[in-house]
Amino acid sequence: MTSKFAKDQPAGFVNRIEKVAIVGVTGSIGSYFTAALLATGKHQITGITRAGSKSTFPDGVRRVEVDYSDESTLVEALKGQDFLVITLGISALRDGVNAEAKLITAAATAGVPYVMSNAYGPDPLNEKMMTENRIGLPFFAARALVEKLGVSSWISLACGFWYEWSLVGDGTNRFGIDFERRTVTFFDDGEEKITTTTWDQCGRALAGLLSLKRFPDDENDTQPALENWANKAVYISSFRVSQKDMFESTRRVTCTSEEDWKIEYVPSEKRFKEAVEAFQNGDHSGFTRQMYTRIFYPTGEGDHTRHGLANEALGLPEEDIDQQTREGLRLLKKGVLSYT
Repeated sequence: MTSKFAKDQPAGFVNRIEKVAIVGVTGSIGSYFTAALLATGKHQITGITRAGSKSTFPDGVRRVEVDYSDESTLVEALKGQDFLVITLGISALRDGVNAEAKLITAAATAGVPYVMSNAYGPDPLNEKMMTENRIGLPFFAARALVEKLGVSSWISLACGFWYEWSLVGDGTNRFGIDFERRTVTFFDDGEEKITTTTWDQCGRALAGLLSLKRFPDDENDTQPALENWANKAVYISSFRVSQKDMFESTRRVTCTSEEDWKIEYVPSEKRFKEAVEAFQNGDHSGFTRQMYTRIFYPTGEGDHTRHGLANEALGLPEEDIDQQTREGLRLLKKGVLSYT
């Protein structure tokens, strides 16, 4: 692809992202994206929602209702936007409407330069891993569609599994720690390091990314620019930790000793295969177990530091793991973390 520089743009070109459209303003990750972008005061934010939605948007977000069966409403909503952020909940993915494909197609028709697809998790470019755990399949389809249409560039936020979401609740199906029953399931020896990111850090990452200039000024400009990540993944992290590191944080926060917990060790490959079989037999929790177990294979695939993190370029702070463990427990108690 030919390099793009600000110096080569037509007169009147503004070298930054001004208008951002978000699908899922009030969702789990979307609400953090929206709050972080609003905090910068640098963007005009449009929230795209289905016609008739009862969701309430934050002040400063322009509301636009669309009909996914009428592409013209999507195109109209996206005209003039510089960046489209797609976040879709489980219910949206189950309703039989390929909302993401419709949005990507409408973005191309409207001439939106960048699309961030609904892929917020482990390394989206590791096709082997993300095919085996099946969570990468929607992203692969979205990426192929963006590239086929040839108008927008895709950007993926590779944040690993969300820390507070994955640590607390849902028994041992995710990171292997069941707070309620005080049981821990370590995969292999529990020492495999992965990178994981909090919701707050994800929000800051998107805000930092969209605060960058769009293109480098010229060929001598080495400062970070959004275009550096066009058709690439932006790798970020809050913590590089193992299951045992997370368990140590859990014990500190809950003021418990190791003797207060029932601990078991299981081979990761065995757990993965059994989870796949369980899911195939109708146990939907098996999908979650296979998804999380695969990321802990002793291969380094769950560690985004091997690709080089964008934390510094995006101005991301270091976080305190115990503070975020407490935050997960607070959100669970408050009822914010839903696992349905």
